[in-house]
Amino acid sequence: MEQVSGKLSHWLAFYLCKGLGIKSLIALAQNHILSELFSLTSTQLQNLGLTKNQADNLVNTDWQKVAYYEELIHAYQITTICYFDDHYPTQLKEIASAPLLLFCVGNIELLTSPQVAIVGSRHATPTGLEIAAEFAHQLSCAGITVTSGMALGIDGAAHKGALAGSGKTIAVLGTGLDIAYPKRHKLLTKQVAERGLLISEFLPGTAANAANFPRRNRIISGLSLGVLIVEAQIKSGSLVTVRYALEQNKDVFAVPGSIKNPLSEASHFLIKQGAKLVENISDILDEVSFFCENSLYITEEPITEEHDCPVFQSIGFEVTSVDVITQRTQLPVDEVQARLLDLELADKVERVLDGYIRLGGHKHV
Repeated sequence: MEQVSGKLSHWLAFYLCKGLGIKSLIALAQNHILSELFSLTSTQLQNLGLTKNQADNLVNTDWQKVAYYEELIHAYQITTICYFDDHYPTQLKEIASAPLLLFCVGNIELLTSPQVAIVGSRHATPTGLEIAAEFAHQLSCAGITVTSGMALGIDGAAHKGALAGSGKTIAVLGTGLDIAYPKRHKLLTKQVAERGLLISEFLPGTAANAANFPRRNRIISGLSLGVLIVEAQIKSGSLVTVRYALEQNKDVFAVPGSIKNPLSEASHFLIKQGAKLVENISDILDEVSFFCENSLYITEEPITEEHDCPVFQSIGFEVTSVDVITQRTQLPVDEVQARLLDLELADKVERVLDGYIRLGGHKHV
């Protein structure tokens, strides 16, 4: 076997070794220096407890492939955290099948911060999106990191709400970090990378695959103190996250809704099963018990001055539609919508039936 120096190359080799899971590596690490395994023969590896298949695969590591991924990781400025690193979040080690590697872009200190996950439907109602954004905003201002999965709907609203607050948000992706998915969240993904944290257990270049998203969900719940569900049907990916949370002995919170709204099914089902009915942020903070109630009233830093914001300047005291705002600013619609949320949460504008209006007390510049 060719010996390749460099810790990252070793971890990538273990990651790419078929049949060699985290449990086997943990067992080996009890009595052996893992990097020294690459100098052993298949028979010697089997004597340490590996199966013949595992040992043969490790001996026959494709070092060219390892080098290829190492180059990609450096090119995209990805920080790689392995299970045995100090930066690896302790709470994630407690879940079944913890990921061997976490690929990260952004503030890795958020990994060890107290987190609450917000999940829900990709096809949420406007009310559901508003609730998710408001809860995320308030949680982030209270010092809680908001964790979600960057999907359309509730996930996206949660990330946007957190960014409008302290910016503390983690997006766990079901693709490689270099893949923009969904494409409509390209700008949002960039914003989270700059102010929060993107993480994935998948190598750069990994495209969206249906089987990857349930795996992503176990990380979302594993990182969090609890999971808040906002609008979802019984048979949905959100319930997968909740199932993982229950298995991991995490708190589950649910926002109730109308009995005529099919997207209330999951919340009502979970409340019947013992999930905590949530009406405001204190219902969550009382359970996770990390911050006193006074922390809810921390003064936020003001958002960018109005005269520097083309989106704000494009809105008058009359109703202005999103299409008109987009036309006036010549900005991408995703960027316009993200900024509108910032302005709405800062009480600079108000959303009405056909668009937005500027709130009183603000003069045109």
